[in-house]
Amino acid sequence: MAEPTFQFPGQTAFYKGKVRDVYTIADKWLVMQVSDRISAFDVVLPRPIPYKGQVLNQIAAIMLEATKDIVPNWVKAVPLPNVTVGMKCETYPVEMVVRGNLTGHAWRTYKSGERVLCGVTLPEGMKENDYFPEPIITPTTKAHEGHDEDISREKIISSGLVSREEYEQLEKYTLALFKRGRELASRQGLILVDTKYEFGHQDGTIYLIDEIHTPDSSRYFYAEGYEANQAAGKPQKQLSKEFVREWLMQNGFQGKDGQQVPAMDDAFVNSVSDRYIELFENITGQQFKKEDVAVEEAKQRIIDTVSTL
Repeated sequence: MAEPTFQFPGQTAFYKGKVRDVYTIADKWLVMQVSDRISAFDVVLPRPIPYKGQVLNQIAAIMLEATKDIVPNWVKAVPLPNVTVGMKCETYPVEMVVRGNLTGHAWRTYKSGERVLCGVTLPEGMKENDYFPEPIITPTTKAHEGHDEDISREKIISSGLVSREEYEQLEKYTLALFKRGRELASRQGLILVDTKYEFGHQDGTIYLIDEIHTPDSSRYFYAEGYEANQAAGKPQKQLSKEFVREWLMQNGFQGKDGQQVPAMDDAFVNSVSDRYIELFENITGQQFKKEDVAVEEAKQRIIDTVSTL
């Protein structure tokens, strides 16, 4: 069943994304509802995953609170388990992707023989999942439709997407946030492998926006067994939503034309919900508490929150 669409006093815009509904109030505040919808291969799957929205919203809230001494962020309040209210900022048109290990897109590029990614020269002699000597930033453009595109630091600055001064500040924030993220992950026996940060600005101040360090925007490895797996050339045990993609592929779906999304029975949907709750507890070290709030109460809580800003 689709999420209800709220109508708030002073609402000036509404955007329905793949997994989030975003309401703009008085052109000043954003109400971000993280739904239970789940997407893979750029397709929204037919059934929502119970508590997924709460998991992602609460991880993001915890991580934004844990990094606000590094850079101010957009959050003003978290009135509901799956809703965050914050400032509307002018968004920078780039995503700051930061990588600590040779994994995913970086590994596919490396494996093809390329040694430059987004203007960054990659060292010779690396294996999949090896640590880079230092974390690297491989930015992408933010696409409103379709896929984000790789771009270099030099192109961002020379094309005027972001000024040199601002971009250099974004780089400093990105590396500091990633360092903090790795420290937080290490306490939980995890390795933060790669992630992305989005930034905006308002009245001359840069703010960290959107979610951070969630399993939907980041890749984690388990620290235990990492060295042994690398030495043996084995895959690393990951903490991410990759298991959903794997299930779809096993059932003949990769988002290609003509392919049908496989039926998601109750047992599978509940198993995915359980995995998301497990992700929350492993990443945060906190026990997850399921919260269900009626639509009218949820709407009133949001209205009350916005009225105090």
